[in-house]
Amino acid sequence: MRIVIVSTALLILAACAEQVQAPRDPGVCYAVNRPDGEVQFNVVARDQPQIEFCAARLEEMRLRFLRLGGSTREVTGAFQGQFIFIDARGVSFGRTLEGGRFFALARTGDGRLAMPGAIQRDIDALGIVTEAEPTAFPGAPQG
Repeated sequence: MRIVIVSTALLILAACAEQVQAPRDPGVCYAVNRPDGEVQFNVVARDQPQIEFCAARLEEMRLRFLRLGGSTREVTGAFQGQFIFIDARGVSFGRTLEGGRFFALARTGDGRLAMPGAIQRDIDALGIVTEAEPTAFPGAPQG
Protein backbone atom coordinates (compact mmCIF):
# COMPACT_ATOMS: atom_id res chain seq x y z
CA MET A 1 0.00 0.00 0.00
CA ARG A 2 2.82 2.39 0.87
CA ILE A 3 4.47 1.74 -2.49
CA VAL A 4 1.26 2.73 -4.28
CA ILE A 5 0.97 5.96 -2.28
CA VAL A 6 4.64 6.87 -2.82
CA SER A 7 4.38 6.09 -6.56
CA THR A 8 1.25 8.19 -6.90
CA ALA A 9 2.89 11.10 -5.07
CA LEU A 10 5.93 10.92 -7.37
CA LEU A 11 3.70 10.93 -10.46
CA ILE A 12 1.81 13.97 -9.18
CA LEU A 13 5.07 15.81 -8.48
CA ALA A 14 6.40 14.93 -11.93
CA ALA A 15 3.21 16.22 -13.54
CA CYS A 16 3.48 19.46 -11.60
CA ALA A 17 7.15 19.97 -12.51
CA GLU A 18 7.54 23.18 -14.43
CA GLN A 19 8.04 22.62 -18.14
CA VAL A 20 10.06 24.98 -20.28
CA GLN A 21 7.73 27.48 -21.95
CA ALA A 22 8.46 28.99 -25.36
CA PRO A 23 8.66 32.81 -25.35
CA ARG A 24 5.49 34.57 -26.49
CA ASP A 25 7.07 37.76 -27.88
CA PRO A 26 5.01 38.77 -30.96
CA GLY A 27 6.86 38.14 -34.23
CA VAL A 28 10.17 37.06 -32.67
CA CYS A 29 11.77 33.84 -33.90
CA TYR A 30 14.16 32.05 -31.55
CA ALA A 31 16.69 29.25 -31.91
CA VAL A 32 16.66 26.93 -28.90
CA ASN A 33 19.98 25.67 -27.57
CA ARG A 34 20.45 23.17 -24.76
CA PRO A 35 24.06 23.33 -23.60
CA ASP A 36 24.53 21.38 -20.35
CA GLY A 37 20.79 20.63 -20.26
CA GLU A 38 19.85 24.27 -19.69
CA VAL A 39 17.51 25.74 -22.32
CA GLN A 40 18.61 29.00 -23.97
CA PHE A 41 16.63 31.11 -26.44
CA ASN A 42 18.58 33.13 -29.05
CA VAL A 43 16.86 35.60 -31.37
CA VAL A 44 17.14 34.57 -35.03
CA ALA A 45 14.70 37.06 -36.63
CA ARG A 46 12.17 39.70 -35.67
CA ASP A 47 8.94 40.83 -37.34
CA GLN A 48 8.01 37.36 -38.57
CA PRO A 49 4.28 37.28 -39.47
CA GLN A 50 3.70 33.52 -39.00
CA ILE A 51 5.30 30.42 -37.53
CA GLU A 52 6.09 29.11 -41.04
CA PHE A 53 8.27 32.17 -41.70
CA CYS A 54 10.16 31.46 -38.48
CA ALA A 55 10.63 27.84 -39.60
CA ALA A 56 12.08 29.15 -42.88
CA ARG A 57 14.55 31.38 -40.98
CA LEU A 58 15.60 28.40 -38.84
CA GLU A 59 16.06 26.23 -41.95
CA GLU A 60 18.23 28.99 -43.49
CA MET A 61 20.32 29.05 -40.31
CA ARG A 62 20.66 25.24 -40.35
CA LEU A 63 21.79 25.22 -43.99
CA ARG A 64 24.23 28.09 -43.42
CA PHE A 65 25.88 26.20 -40.55
CA LEU A 66 26.10 23.04 -42.67
CA ARG A 67 27.77 24.98 -45.51
CA LEU A 68 30.32 26.31 -43.03
CA GLY A 69 31.25 22.75 -42.07
CA GLY A 70 28.88 22.20 -39.16
CA SER A 71 27.29 18.85 -38.49
CA THR A 72 24.00 19.83 -36.84
CA ARG A 73 21.17 18.37 -38.88
CA GLU A 74 18.36 19.03 -36.41
CA VAL A 75 17.30 22.46 -35.18
CA THR A 76 14.83 23.47 -32.50
CA GLY A 77 13.24 26.91 -32.43
CA ALA A 78 10.40 28.80 -30.79
CA PHE A 79 7.77 31.26 -31.97
CA GLN A 80 4.98 32.88 -29.96
CA GLY A 81 4.56 30.10 -27.41
CA GLN A 82 5.21 27.13 -29.71
CA PHE A 83 8.30 25.09 -30.38
CA ILE A 84 9.53 24.32 -33.91
CA PHE A 85 11.43 21.11 -34.70
CA ILE A 86 13.36 20.78 -37.98
CA ASP A 87 14.86 17.42 -38.92
CA ALA A 88 15.37 15.12 -41.90
CA ARG A 89 11.61 14.49 -42.24
CA GLY A 90 10.65 18.17 -42.25
CA VAL A 91 9.13 20.61 -39.77
CA SER A 92 6.94 19.86 -36.75
CA PHE A 93 5.35 22.17 -34.18
CA GLY A 94 4.71 21.44 -30.50
CA ARG A 95 3.60 23.19 -27.34
CA THR A 96 6.36 21.58 -25.27
CA LEU A 97 9.92 20.41 -25.91
CA GLU A 98 9.16 16.81 -24.95
CA GLY A 99 5.47 16.42 -25.82
CA GLY A 100 3.54 15.57 -28.95
CA ARG A 101 4.26 17.27 -32.25
CA PHE A 102 2.14 18.37 -35.20
CA PHE A 103 3.79 17.52 -38.55
CA ALA A 104 3.54 20.68 -40.68
CA LEU A 105 6.04 20.66 -43.57
CA ALA A 106 7.58 17.66 -45.34
CA ARG A 107 10.83 17.45 -47.26
CA THR A 108 10.54 16.99 -51.00
CA GLY A 109 12.86 14.67 -52.92
CA ASP A 110 15.37 17.50 -53.39
CA GLY A 111 15.33 18.57 -49.72
CA ARG A 112 13.01 21.57 -49.96
CA LEU A 113 10.13 22.02 -47.54
CA ALA A 114 6.50 21.82 -48.67
CA MET A 115 3.07 21.23 -47.20
CA PRO A 116 2.44 17.45 -47.07
CA GLY A 117 -0.84 17.85 -48.99
CA ALA A 118 0.96 19.62 -51.84
CA ILE A 119 3.34 16.70 -52.22
CA GLN A 120 0.43 14.25 -52.35
CA ARG A 121 -1.40 16.42 -54.92
CA ASP A 122 1.71 16.30 -57.14
CA ILE A 123 1.79 12.52 -56.87
CA ASP A 124 -1.95 12.29 -57.64
CA ALA A 125 -1.63 14.63 -60.61
CA LEU A 126 1.10 12.47 -62.12
CA GLY A 127 -0.85 9.30 -61.50
CA ILE A 128 0.56 5.97 -60.55
CA VAL A 129 2.22 4.08 -63.37
CA THR A 130 1.50 0.38 -63.26
CA GLU A 131 2.60 -2.40 -65.51
CA ALA A 132 -0.08 -3.34 -68.01
CA GLU A 133 -1.25 -6.88 -68.59
CA PRO A 134 0.78 -8.47 -71.38
CA THR A 135 -1.09 -8.62 -74.67
CA ALA A 136 -0.74 -11.41 -77.16
CA PHE A 137 0.69 -10.57 -80.54
CA PRO A 138 -1.41 -11.55 -83.55
CA GLY A 139 -0.40 -14.99 -84.70
CA ALA A 140 1.54 -15.74 -81.49
CA PRO A 141 0.84 -19.09 -79.86
CA GLN A 142 -1.54 -18.90 -76.91
CA GLY A 143 -0.03 -20.31 -73.75
